[in-house]
Amino acid sequence: MGRHIRAEIIVNGLVQGVGFRYFVFSKAQALHVTGYVRNLYTGEVQSVIEGEQFEVKELIEHIKIGPFGAHVNKFTINWGEASGEFTQFGIRY
Repeated sequence: MGRHIRAEIIVNGLVQGVGFRYFVFSKAQALHVTGYVRNLYTGEVQSVIEGEQFEVKELIEHIKIGPFGAHVNKFTINWGEASGEFTQFGIRY
């Protein structure tokens, strides 16, 4: 078992109204990471991801690109230790 980490990501650009949350949710499910994705009132999308280091980093690579129709302008990550607070990955509203 690899090292578990946490990444808190804010994505800015054309990321709302293009299926971004569902895209992240689908990729997260496939990679078996936990956490959530949600739209922010600022027009950005926030993702909080916990899991094995290689899985989290793979999901981040997908988030940097986003789904068809999205355009990521700015991407910030805050790294941390996994808290273990999540049992699955979800979309928050």
